[in-house]
Amino acid sequence: MAEGSNNTKLKIRVTPRAKRDEVYYILEDGTVKIRLTAPPVEGKANKALIKYFSGIFEIPRSQIEILSGFKSRNKLVNIQGMDSVEIYNKLNGIVKRPDQ
Repeated sequence: MAEGSNNTKLKIRVTPRAKRDEVYYILEDGTVKIRLTAPPVEGKANKALIKYFSGIFEIPRSQIEILSGFKSRNKLVNIQGMDSVEIYNKLNGIVKRPDQ
């Protein structure tokens, strides 16, 4: 994760075609593992990721941008208007642990 001028960059690992949209796990290096119901075709999973984050963080979709990994499960996402503490507090509040 990188932070600057109220922009935070998150490393994301997406699992498409899941049963539900959820934050599954946060790795020690800060990578956020997310499951999405959307398929990885025609940008549907990318759009679903932005919509999902918009709901979690209660910010407009325009403040969320995928910087890299458009056709990969590994993505770098920029969140505008939130610092890393705010982001990880929200994520840690909803994360599903593998043992749940």
